[in-house]
Amino acid sequence: MMGRPILVGYDESPASTLALCWAVEEARLRESSVLVCHAWQWPYPLRPVEREVLAQVEKVAAHVVDGGVHRARSLAPDVDVRPRLARGTASTVLLQAAREAELTVLGSRGQGGFEDLQVGSAAVQVPAHSVGPVIVVRPDAMPTGDRTRIVVGVDGSPASLAAFGLALEEAALRGGAVTAICCWRDYGPLAGPDRQPFVDSQTIRTGAEVRFHEVTSHLTSRHPEVAVTTEFVDEPPQRVLIDATKNATLLVLGTRGNDSPPCLLLGPVTQTALAEARCPVAVTPPP
Repeated sequence: MMGRPILVGYDESPASTLALCWAVEEARLRESSVLVCHAWQWPYPLRPVEREVLAQVEKVAAHVVDGGVHRARSLAPDVDVRPRLARGTASTVLLQAAREAELTVLGSRGQGGFEDLQVGSAAVQVPAHSVGPVIVVRPDAMPTGDRTRIVVGVDGSPASLAAFGLALEEAALRGGAVTAICCWRDYGPLAGPDRQPFVDSQTIRTGAEVRFHEVTSHLTSRHPEVAVTTEFVDEPPQRVLIDATKNATLLVLGTRGNDSPPCLLLGPVTQTALAEARCPVAVTPPP
């Protein structure tokens, strides 16, 4: 039986058009369907407006979503494609629809915002609040080449382990390989209040590296057909992961890692990746 649909946000923007292409391919690989979603609203909520005017705005919105459905069907005639048109903000509508989807795909920014905006509000809010994985596609960060390589950041947090699972799944679907990266930060030598007393930093580092390889090896056993390379490095995760996305197909991260303050819905590494990664970024919530 066909699984849950692949949800894609579409508003005719260049980023959403690329997201639509990704969603169609995702659905084809998963033997699933595509749900093309478009949100509309009157831009001045505090101002009374005639019903006929709202109907006209909704008619324009319906034309947009119908265009997305037509484009998706032309890309893959064998994939079932359905429209979803709803009134509300893009984030609200997508988050509601995501509850019935396998995963969500959206562009890094829609039609709104200023010209130099790299990541729009929906591309931050939806990954931060979604109950399922979200893939964010930027027009200037599309994968090139024939080789499929999935990069995933793993730090032992529940969200990062979910990210590793999604990375394996995507690699298995696409016949590609996975590069799992863990970045170590040594707190022992630090001066001031962050310095830990009586800490054998090398022993702790060795234990963490061993545990990293044990966990990744255990999870890899679920997809033995996927080649997995592991890297345990002593460098800041933002720079390492961004550099690793060169010639990568997809970067997969959890919503927030072990070092992220509880008040942050998206950790700083994930936020940096959404703006700077050289390939699409998938964000997974903790189980």
